[in-house]
Amino acid sequence: MTAPTTLGNDLLRSAARLSRWASRHASFDVPFAQARLLALLDELGPSRVSTLAAADHSSQPTTTAQLGRLEAAGWVHRAPDPDDARASLVSLSAEGRAALEGVREARLAVLSPALDQLDGPALARVQVAIDVMNELLATAADATDPHPTRKDG
Repeated sequence: MTAPTTLGNDLLRSAARLSRWASRHASFDVPFAQARLLALLDELGPSRVSTLAAADHSSQPTTTAQLGRLEAAGWVHRAPDPDDARASLVSLSAEGRAALEGVREARLAVLSPALDQLDGPALARVQVAIDVMNELLATAADATDPHPTRKDG
């Protein structure tokens, strides 16, 4: 049996390689850093800039600049934070959600032909791996995630 440390490293490398491969070969007009921020907003829900910066391991000025570009494109909007009048919450607009879906569809278009090459048993193993990863993420997020999840569930 593979040691958990080795297994964890292999899992992280494989997931990152798959994501980079799909992005590299996909055709979409959204700059990658902006697509990543849109995906983060989709995952976290309405968030403060500081929360997004921390979750993206970016500086607050870098995140603010990226959000400015997203706002200019109409992909995000800001609203007052009901918990702190000095802060605002950034959330996806309908246009931002559509842009993110376009990125996801483009990446899926790259991955689908590769998945089509797999036979039934291999596809079943992929599904089991996805289920295990989702369980792992749910358990790990409950125990260690320093970033709040979306408030609407």
